[in-house]
Amino acid sequence: MAKAQFPDEQRDDGSFARQQDAFRDLVTADGSSGYRAAAGRYHLYVSLACPWAHRTIIVRKIKGLEDAIGMSVVDPIRDDRGWAFRDVPGATPDGANGFSYLSEAYLASDPRYHGRVTVPVLWDTQTRRIVSNSDDDIMRMFETQFDAVASVPGLDLYPAAHRAEIDELNARIYETVNDGVYQAGFATSQAAYEKAAFRIFETLDRLDRRLATRRYLFGPEPVETDWRLFVTLVRFDAVYVGHFKCNLRRIADYPNLSGYLRDLYQIDGIAGTVNFDHIKRHYYVTHDDINPTRIVPIGPAQDLRAPHGRAELVPGA
Repeated sequence: MAKAQFPDEQRDDGSFARQQDAFRDLVTADGSSGYRAAAGRYHLYVSLACPWAHRTIIVRKIKGLEDAIGMSVVDPIRDDRGWAFRDVPGATPDGANGFSYLSEAYLASDPRYHGRVTVPVLWDTQTRRIVSNSDDDIMRMFETQFDAVASVPGLDLYPAAHRAEIDELNARIYETVNDGVYQAGFATSQAAYEKAAFRIFETLDRLDRRLATRRYLFGPEPVETDWRLFVTLVRFDAVYVGHFKCNLRRIADYPNLSGYLRDLYQIDGIAGTVNFDHIKRHYYVTHDDINPTRIVPIGPAQDLRAPHGRAELVPGA
């Protein structure tokens, strides 16, 4: 059996099975959960390289929560000590606790914690513990519970009319695309790799057809599903095609997905959340079982600011 990136998350058949999130408390607008939404109380720990963290960064940005929720950015290079706060371009010190490593937040919350330390993390400065390390929960909390302290409270990324379909498509995209690229990239057997890789492109093909008749996945405005997909699409050609061997097709080869990616990237504020230096250095340097030379490729050349031609699409149902 080939060497696994995360041995505790590798099955005997060579497939990758991601660990469950350890902290799943919720922040609510009324405080009924024990954690009340309030400006200045919570702090977000992220990596600009990580797609799971990137989702929460985007929602924090477009909901106008940057003044209400602080944020610290780790070094993209994760070593055997885990995610670290270092003085490198694009990273920041820990603005909430002065920690050197994100693992300190985990151990402060649960001294017996032995799982993998992941991003994002939502930290409560009042109780001095992690509220959540679930990107799904953090996104949804930012979307729905912080309107009183958001500068764009009217932005609805989880519209009631589409919630059942949003949840269904979220699940499909997560399993076959968002996590699918990792299932392919971290596979340690040919069969496990091929199963994951083919599923990725089956879903991308379906999404490309869906986007032929509507600007975004649910019509004329993006919802949370679009942003959940975006964070994988924006990394796909730069990292997943080569590093994770997801090379049946590039996003650039899809007529609708490629324009859709550029469309989302060009929404005000989004380009500033994308850091290709952090993305490429994290994957190519950190995953030394996959890339033992740690050489970071110079490409691909791509222009995400090129015209996308999607503004005139019929919204669709």
